[in-house]
Parts: sequence; C-alpha cells; structure tokens
Amino acid sequence: MSEQKATNITWHEGHVARADREQLLGQRGATIWLTGLSGSGKSTIAVAAEKALAERGRLTYVLDGDNVRHGLNANLGFSPEDRTENIRRIGEVAKLFTDSGVIVFSSFISPYRADRDAVREIMADGDFVEVLVDATVETCEGRDVKGLYKKARAGEIPEFTGISAPYEAPEKPEVVLDTNSQSVDDSVAALVAYLEAEGYLGKG
Repeated sequence: MSEQKATNITWHEGHVARADREQLLGQRGATIWLTGLSGSGKSTIAVAAEKALAERGRLTYVLDGDNVRHGLNANLGFSPEDRTENIRRIGEVAKLFTDSGVIVFSSFISPYRADRDAVREIMADGDFVEVLVDATVETCEGRDVKGLYKKARAGEIPEFTGISAPYEAPEKPEVVLDTNSQSVDDSVAALVAYLEAEGYLGKG
C-alpha cells in the first residue's frame, strides 16, 4: 500500500501470542469497518455498538474519522491522494488493535473501494468486517448534522463525498445497515447479532 523506506529492520516477535490475548479477553479481535456517506450514521452506530459490547464485558475501541484527523492524520487533507493515505494509516492502526484482541469499530467515509480492499488484504481472513451504513445523499443531506452539505452546496467545501466527489459503495459487504429507515438501536442490534453469530464475542 505504500513504499517501504526504512531499511535494516527486523520484525521482533513477542512471547504472548494473539491467541493468548484473545483468551484473556474472551473474544476474537476484529476490525469492524463502517463505511458510508457523511451523515449516514457511522459514528453514531459505532459508539452505540461500543457501549453495547462494553456492557457485555467485551473490550472495544472506536477509531473515528474526525477524531483521527485531530492527531495521527492531522497533516492530511481530502484530496484523493490524502484520502488514500488516511485509510492506509487507519488500516495499519486497526490491524494492531485487532492483533491485540480488541474489537475495533472503524468509522470512516472511506469512499474508494480500492482503499478499503487494500485494508482487507493486510488482515487475516475474518479480521475485516465491512459494514455498509447505507443512506442516500437525500437522507444524509436532510439530516446535515454538521452543516457540511449546506457548505458543500455553497462551494465552501471542495471534494465533498456525495456532492463533488464520488462514493464507491462496497460490492459484497458482510453487513448492510439501511439507515434511511432503520433506527440506531435496530442497527446496533443487527451488527451485534452478526458479531455474535460469527463467534467474535466468545462465550458468555
């Protein structure tokens, strides 16, 4: 996904394996990648799912698009190239969380299919769960919780996904949440049910 510039480096193995960490936590580490338009409900669902799983004694963490741009990706804009690098970095961070045994909810517009597929490719089978938070531009614009669509329509925000920049929906996501009509509670219930059925939540 990116050029390897560092040389004379060797991967240092630890004495605690991923399986050991997962046994301690009683769960399987995974990256739950929520993708969709701005305003579709990705972050709302992610934080609600995090809370629901925490209440069940499961260790989770949310990587949110806006939050990450305050620190790790503060030097990136919204050009296609910067979007790709944004997702590449998050993919690597999510991979580390997954290896630690944590269930990480990654909430990013991540508009390009190739970028999301590249993250899937660096992970083991089953570690990457792609969730399409499906809402039309009209639905998202009607919410416009951050006032971004209004600014985009006024030309104040260039390269805004769904208005002046493309969004490529997943072709075969593991989960689809239709938030045009589905409530947050129903979306979270459906997502948790999938994780439970697929064995990510362990026993109990």
